Amino acid sequence: MNFETSRWRRSAIDSDVLDDDGLARRRRRRRALIIGAVVLVLALIGAAFLFGKGEKPAAATAQEAQTLPTVTVIVPGSHQVATTISANGTLAARRDMPVGVSGEGGMVSRVLVEPGQWVGAGQTLAIIERSVQSQEAQQLAASIEVARADARLAQSELDRAEALVARGFVSKADIDRKRATRDAANARVRVAQAQLGQIRARIGRLDVRAPAAGLVLDRMVEPGQVVSAGSGALFRVAMGGEMELKARLSQEDLARIHIGVPATVTPVGSTRTFTGTVWQVSPVIDPVNRQGEARIALAYDPLLRPGGFAGADLVAGQVDAPMLPESAVQSDAKGNFVYVIDVNDKVVRKDVKVGQVADAGVPVIAGLAGNERVVQSAGAFLNPGDKVRPVRAAAR
Repeated sequence: MNFETSRWRRSAIDSDVLDDDGLARRRRRRRALIIGAVVLVLALIGAAFLFGKGEKPAAATAQEAQTLPTVTVIVPGSHQVATTISANGTLAARRDMPVGVSGEGGMVSRVLVEPGQWVGAGQTLAIIERSVQSQEAQQLAASIEVARADARLAQSELDRAEALVARGFVSKADIDRKRATRDAANARVRVAQAQLGQIRARIGRLDVRAPAAGLVLDRMVEPGQVVSAGSGALFRVAMGGEMELKARLSQEDLARIHIGVPATVTPVGSTRTFTGTVWQVSPVIDPVNRQGEARIALAYDPLLRPGGFAGADLVAGQVDAPMLPESAVQSDAKGNFVYVIDVNDKVVRKDVKVGQVADAGVPVIAGLAGNERVVQSAGAFLNPGDKVRPVRAAAR
């Protein structure tokens, strides 16, 4: 039975092969199917190519936008900000007066003041031993009395002679001699008085006195010390207690400073700030470091110690500049910069020059116009060229 079935199949195949019309029809159907499949594939490829610029990119763009990182941007605009120059310098007395011996000197017997005390003009700071000068003064005072006695005697003799001249007992020549004797006695009185005044002035100069009212800064003398006019300063007094900061500025910054510019000074180690004004601008520049000095006048305060170090912020004027939060400004080896978002929503780096940080933010002196979309924060996680989804920050 199986044999007959196999034979029947072979005969069937043989009959199909031998049938030319059937074979031709079969080939035509196969060719039509192949051509249809090719046409369908080409049609699908063409459709994909045509619709790739329309509906599919829009969907892809929407999906891509959902996956882009979202960044908050701000448009800073322009604000009036103060142009501040920072500087450092040394605190000092505005008028530092060294006080020394004005007379012949001697051994110091007493010192009457200590550093930190206030003194008045002419107040005695130290006393120099004066026993020798005192004896000389007493001697001259006695000589004045002797000269006065001689002058009184000469005047009496002159008076008696003038009373007798009319009777002829005394000649006019005697009167002239007695008058000359009287005048000489009066002159000796004046000489003795002048000598006494001189010695008293010398005694007065032995006292070391303050030339003006102020604050005693330093004391360099002790009792028992022998001093003279060549001993140098024994005391240092700040006239009126006024202080100053000698701020060192570059040549460029010094050109922007003038007398009367306000400044705030902060001593090192202190959180307090002191207000002052520039009262003198150096007329010369140091040829070595190309710096000059602006002297800032300050009122007395115990925290302002001469010789200390302090920082100063000087207000050199006002400019229109964008104001950014500190989180928007970054820095690297090249300097300060911000990230802005361009019209294609891509990150672009902008190098900027910033001013003094204030409570309101950081002023951008150069590098921005104010109408850019600036990344408010998260700039450390971005790179130039990154595509992002910017979101405008809410107005405050």
